[in-house]
This record gives sequence, C-alpha cells and structure tokens, in this order.
Amino acid sequence: MTKIIGIAGNQIIQSVDVFNGNHVSYTPQAFVTAIQKSGGLPIVLPISDGQNAAAYISKIDKLLLAGGQDISPDFFGEEPHPKLEETNRNRDVFELALIKEAIKQKKPIFAVCRGMQLLNVALDGTLYQDLSLYSDWTVKHGQEPTQPQFATHSIQMEKDSILHQLFGEKYHVNSYHHQAINSLAPSLKITARSSDGIVEAIESVETDQRILGVQWHPELRFDVDKNEFKLFDYFVNQL
Repeated sequence: MTKIIGIAGNQIIQSVDVFNGNHVSYTPQAFVTAIQKSGGLPIVLPISDGQNAAAYISKIDKLLLAGGQDISPDFFGEEPHPKLEETNRNRDVFELALIKEAIKQKKPIFAVCRGMQLLNVALDGTLYQDLSLYSDWTVKHGQEPTQPQFATHSIQMEKDSILHQLFGEKYHVNSYHHQAINSLAPSLKITARSSDGIVEAIESVETDQRILGVQWHPELRFDVDKNEFKLFDYFVNQL
C-alpha cells in the first residue's frame, strides 16, 4: 500500500514581485521528488492552527519535518541571542503540535536540519542559538559558497543506529546550519556526530516510536549520491 507522507510546509510571507505580493505556502521540490521516487505519496501540510494537527496526522502515514528558519528560543526557555536569525512563530507552534500528535498517534517522523532541532525542543531538549556558543566548534557547518550537491565534512555513526546500517561507520555530508542541539531530549539518542562533536543525527530510545533526524540536507544530494536516497527509501518504506 502506498504510504502517505505529510511534509510540514513553510511560508514566504514578504511581498515579492515574482508572486505579485501574495503569500506562498510551499515545501522544497526535492523532498517531493525524493518521496515520489521512493514510492510514497507526498502531501504538503500548510502552516495552520495547532488545533488542526490531530486531523492532519490522522490522514497521513508518516511525517516529514523540513529545514528553514531558526526556532523561537522561548520554546526552550531562552531569550533571543544577538545572532539569532529569522523565526516564524506560527510555523513553530504548528509543527510542535504536529510532532505531539505524531507521537500520540505513533506515526513515524523523519526530521531534517531545523526539523531535527525542533523535534529535540518538542521533547524537552535545548539548542545552541548560534554555533559560536559551542566551545568546541572547529568545523564549518555552513558550507556556502560551496554548492549543496558537494559533501564538505565528515560524520561518525554509532554502530547500533539506522545510519550505520545505511552508511557504515563514517560518511561525508553537506551542511547548512548555524544552530545545533545543546542538551538532548531524554527520549532521544545521538546516533552521529561531526568531528567537533556537533550532533548530526538522532533516533528515539523508545522502540514503539520511530524517529529519525539528520542535521544535513539529503534532499539536496539524493540525485547525485545513492546513499542519500537510501534515507528517503528507508523513511518511506521501513521507518
């Protein structure tokens, strides 16, 4: 049976000429394409009132949380740091409600970049609002101007992890983030780190809750690296 994959959507809310001043609900096309190639049926869940989360989750088989804006720091008990970048509180509230419902309804979650960070916050973890607050930071985690199809830094996988099954012990990834997991949520475990210790992947410690989060962007490389496609195939067909 075809799996219905709900992708939590984002918004373009500033007035720009190309959209004639209209606001736009969207998700990156690469997520849609990767899910379709994996045999799934992608559906974009537009930012909405959190009260609609239960209805949305009930209509999908699995949830995908994409990248994007920084996360509003009051959700993990902090004031905004001077290096905090754009946030969208409506998105935060809606996706936190989606996560809560997905866990309640035992629906698998695959989270990418911001999605992984928000998942950690939803489960009572915290973030570094900027990597400059991490004392052991030695690796460039925002790879611009290098193009996204090129992997730029290594990660090390834990042996008892999904990623180790898919990639082996060591792998190279692209990187587009200035925030990172600080304290880990109690219900999660770290399954990969970069060489400077930044959390690069997480899973649930609960056997009945299927969660996989990665800090990099596989949607930007799956068409040039078959290993990245394995993530989407695993998510759609096994997670």
